[in-house]
Amino acid sequence: MFELKKIVSALLMPLPALLIIGFLGLLILWFTRRKGLASFFIGFAFIGIFLVSFQPIATSLLRPLERENNPFVPTSVAVDYVMVLGSGHVIDHAMPITSELSRTSLMRLAEGMRIHRMFPGSKLILSGYGGGTSISQARMMAKVALALGANKNDILLLETAKDTWEEAFQAASVVGDKKLVLVTSASHMTRAMNEFEQAGLAPTPAPTNFLASNKIKQPWERYKPQAKYLEQTERYWHETLGQWWQRLRNLLGETKQAPQQPESTSNVSMKLALNTASPA
Repeated sequence: MFELKKIVSALLMPLPALLIIGFLGLLILWFTRRKGLASFFIGFAFIGIFLVSFQPIATSLLRPLERENNPFVPTSVAVDYVMVLGSGHVIDHAMPITSELSRTSLMRLAEGMRIHRMFPGSKLILSGYGGGTSISQARMMAKVALALGANKNDILLLETAKDTWEEAFQAASVVGDKKLVLVTSASHMTRAMNEFEQAGLAPTPAPTNFLASNKIKQPWERYKPQAKYLEQTERYWHETLGQWWQRLRNLLGETKQAPQQPESTSNVSMKLALNTASPA
């Protein structure tokens, strides 16, 4: 089910969807006499690619979503856990380990470590599964965190969670009623907060990796279609699809229950993960 969800959502992203429409237009042009329909499909694809890569449109879509949660501001209330949600990595020993993390993961980890250092004694929870690689996302982030000066004894790993829903319920078995700060991308924060609240947690949001800004002044930057603006549109659409799926899952009554495991078992597994988190 997880793999099917990923495949379907990938095909529904703006660029793949528009390319498929354009390709259908070419097929109609090559193998039928319906030139008008073919022109419509091809024209729709080209205009669509231009619009989703255009800063005024992309930013107007993504920016309101990113600004639904304010950046983290420290208070006098102690923080027990800072949880960083994973977002992709590669294993390529020809690269420095900071480059093996995706840009999104590196931004999230940097913000998580910044907040963790504000509260001595807090634990840094890193999450994410392997995604087909031999090292989990959580473990890869731990390697980078250790290289950047984090204390090994402060790092906890959740290595089997495939999506935000699983991350939320696994975190609930570790955090309990302690104070938790949740770090993820600004565009993803609202959906993540919904999942964590369903798991029985009330984390403080710490959004990072903001992409959309309306402060760009140079006209050659604002009005030139660029890949970074296409990324903004894709982030907006990805989160919109995710929220629709969230509502549908809840409507169908498919919200799962928190994992039932003894607290002692959970603690042991976390310590074992911690003891093997040092760089290879």
